[in-house]
Amino acid sequence: MSGTRFIVAGRFIDGSGADVRRNVFLAVKDGIITAIGSAADLLRNDGAAIDDFSHCTILPALVDCSVSLSRSPAVDRKLRLSTEEAGFAKKAAMLEQHIRYCHAHGVQGVADSDDITGLVERYQEGMAQGSIIDIRTSGRLCRSRQDCAAGNSAGGDFLRLGYSDNIEDEEAPYPRLIPQGHKFRLSRQAAQLSFNHEDLFRILQHKGGKKAVVVANGLQQVAEALEAGCDAIEQGYAMGEDNLRKMAEKGVLWIPSVLRAKNALNGAGTGGDVCCRFSLRYVAPGKPVPGAEAFWKKMLAEQLTQLRFARKLGVTTAVGTGAGSVGILHGESMVEEMKLFIKAGYSLEETIRCASENGARFFGMEKLGTLVVGRKATFLIARGTVKQLPRKLSYLEGIYVDGVPSITYHKNPVKTA
Repeated sequence: MSGTRFIVAGRFIDGSGADVRRNVFLAVKDGIITAIGSAADLLRNDGAAIDDFSHCTILPALVDCSVSLSRSPAVDRKLRLSTEEAGFAKKAAMLEQHIRYCHAHGVQGVADSDDITGLVERYQEGMAQGSIIDIRTSGRLCRSRQDCAAGNSAGGDFLRLGYSDNIEDEEAPYPRLIPQGHKFRLSRQAAQLSFNHEDLFRILQHKGGKKAVVVANGLQQVAEALEAGCDAIEQGYAMGEDNLRKMAEKGVLWIPSVLRAKNALNGAGTGGDVCCRFSLRYVAPGKPVPGAEAFWKKMLAEQLTQLRFARKLGVTTAVGTGAGSVGILHGESMVEEMKLFIKAGYSLEETIRCASENGARFFGMEKLGTLVVGRKATFLIARGTVKQLPRKLSYLEGIYVDGVPSITYHKNPVKTA
């Protein structure tokens, strides 16, 4: 096996949902996994390249199915507005910075919610080997009839249709999606911006070969999106068990974005915006909004209950953080969303499948996903035991891309002037 690199792992999670394997070796040649077996069977041939990570866990690279690379997650409202109004060069610099954040936290694939095709092209022109992560763009986020008059001409790799507002609305004291018992309605302003069921149906019938992700919340909105023929539901708050059953029957992907509610709840008590971090939680000052804390506590509990039921039904789910929204940071927010999957009853192995394979397959990221023979050897190395995951993903031992250590990732980055 000339030219083969052998990589030994103390623990190995392949991303298929299967149980953790211990003391495993991977044989890699030309960037492809050619064999996986017990480390005890590995012959220590003279001259063979062996990378020993017997003290570590190897797992697939992560995929975030909902990000905005060109948006700042800053809790400072003025700073967010200034970045939104910034010129092309500043936005390109911010995108590059957020890509580095994703890569450093093991997120090697993202599906972006905004029209950033030009920014990505400029970034890739400056890179010798293209982007350091796999990026799928949605072109325009369709929010109105005018936006989506020609559904398949919006550009990008997939369609993302805003049939509901995001569950959290950073500009209003209350979310635009207002609870009324078990029903939800859009605010008058949001209703004027959105398109109707007929518009959605027409767009999805003419989407060509593109996948369509529909942001929808509430019983009616999700039911209409499913009837119109969407391929994935993003958020899906308060959509109910019947809609989940339909998703299981039709094979529709669900991207629950639970962290949006968790982040809103964390800041609701003070009325401030919260920035979710592993070691530091920052809440911007603000006036408490009556009823906001109870609202978000209810939303979070209900979404976790729905996620638990989705697991029972066998609904295909994927991790999407909403990174770029207020306080949701690029890269490191993946661990926070994964923790919520585990809280909802998913095992660690199932959660890693949702955070890797499910998103990679949906968005056609061929170099990412399950670690099996014949696939690209792109994976993460986390020091410590399996019980320390997913927390340990915040400080990776290493990242391998196509069978070799990433030239971009540095475990202990050196700051330069």
